[in-house]
Amino acid sequence: MHYYRRFLLLILVMGIAESSAAALSVFACEPEWASLTRALGGDRVAVVSATTAHQDPHRIEARPSLIAKVRRADLLVCSGAELEIGWLPMLQRQAGNRKVMPGQAGYFAAADHIGRLGIPDRIDRSMGDVHASGNPHVHLDPRRLKTIATALGERLASLDSSNAAHYRERLASFILRWDEATMRWQERAQPLRGKRLVVHHQDWEYLFDWLGIVRAGSLEPKPGLPASSGHLAKLKKALLAEPPLAIIHTHYQSPKAARRLSQLTGIPAVELPYTVGGAENVVDLFTLFDETLQRLLALVP
Repeated sequence: MHYYRRFLLLILVMGIAESSAAALSVFACEPEWASLTRALGGDRVAVVSATTAHQDPHRIEARPSLIAKVRRADLLVCSGAELEIGWLPMLQRQAGNRKVMPGQAGYFAAADHIGRLGIPDRIDRSMGDVHASGNPHVHLDPRRLKTIATALGERLASLDSSNAAHYRERLASFILRWDEATMRWQERAQPLRGKRLVVHHQDWEYLFDWLGIVRAGSLEPKPGLPASSGHLAKLKKALLAEPPLAIIHTHYQSPKAARRLSQLTGIPAVELPYTVGGAENVVDLFTLFDETLQRLLALVP
């Protein structure tokens, strides 16, 4: 009996190890894509995120630990549109994993699957850190995120065809819940339509496009450049003539410029979560939008 139990235990351990090894290895560049991949893949995917809500996704150190994770990955899920251009290509080169290079089935750029905002007619160095492929912060519009989720679900099914039915079932369930949530969010957000907000960086263009919010100004004089006292003085003059609802910034951006402008104008400075993990209760994409809308609506008189 003793040997029989040991044999059963060995079979169980081997089964768990085999199940773990069979999981699709996914390297997500940002927390929003890690969350979406887990929602669509369930226990058939093993997901790691290169960044957290505390980090600026434009500027990440290409650490050896990240290179090792890319080397083991079956799929990369990233924002694309040059958001990760400062660090992801180096990871890919160093990892030497041809499966996850651009143009391969193991490379998924979310921005490639939607109509992008902010594609410039021209670009030069005087414009600051402008993305030639358009604004890459695509996850903050639930309409576009639905399109991305559908494409990602199909990519998972294609890469792991033996579990295709599993991915498609989870995708259908996600889309059903997402559609219901989107309708609820849109109804709640009606008081925000036409409201004006000052941003730190142009992270919020897709959220604004969805909700009909107007960008009243940016703390950055040009994309990627830090706020200067002269620029804040100009902003103050413009904003006092038509005060916006708030000055918003992300969890990973320094609040100093937002607070300084708030002191100069009396306009409240508010941190929004921006991505999964950007606030204590933001644990997935659903709670990301719940919390974002709750903080914005709290500002409406």
